[in-house]
Amino acid sequence: MHLEILSEDRSGSLVLEAVLHALRERRGYEYTFRIRPHRGKGYTPADPYNRPARDSVGLLDLLPAKSRAYARVLDPAQNLLIVVMDADDIPPEQVEGEIRSTLRRFASPVPHVIGICVEEIEAWMLGDRRAILAAYPDANLKVVDHYKQDSVCGTWEVLARCIHPESAERIIRIGYPAVGQYKHTWCRDISKHMDVDHNASPSFRRFLDHVDKAVRLLGGMSPIENRVCSHG
Repeated sequence: MHLEILSEDRSGSLVLEAVLHALRERRGYEYTFRIRPHRGKGYTPADPYNRPARDSVGLLDLLPAKSRAYARVLDPAQNLLIVVMDADDIPPEQVEGEIRSTLRRFASPVPHVIGICVEEIEAWMLGDRRAILAAYPDANLKVVDHYKQDSVCGTWEVLARCIHPESAERIIRIGYPAVGQYKHTWCRDISKHMDVDHNASPSFRRFLDHVDKAVRLLGGMSPIENRVCSHG
């Protein structure tokens, strides 16, 4: 089976790539996947039936058109569509509802999983302290002691203070777009150490649980595991 994945940006794609590789190896699944990063969240078009404007680059901008295309070309029996986005300061259920509405309208035959990072993708990394320490042995994990998992509090800033205790405030003052490279580096370094079975982030665990169940239902298990499950 194949997983077709739409992500909000390149940094999030790095985390998804590492996590899906780890999940496949840990569970013995047999799937391929392709991640398609976008340049930000964007906005759902006022008329989602129209062709996207030429300068549309955000995930929500392009989701209606891409969903229509996937409905035409993806075999529902062998493909899983996954959409992952940050909630930022918007209620997660609102973000998920907006995405689900588009998928049901334009790609209803294709099974899908929606992953909402609460508040940002950095929350999923903050949920795995061991991964942070493996990537950055000098990280100040005491900063994470004061962080409430999946809270809306400026998540990337928390991670910056954890990884770069001496220069975090300067990095935060610089802001975007320069900080995007820092976030890309953190995602690359930490994600390779993340444990798919041990993470304190509820939104991460929820996402992985839904992917896990969807892959099993679509038969993405190895032949040996498939026989074990079919017998009990």
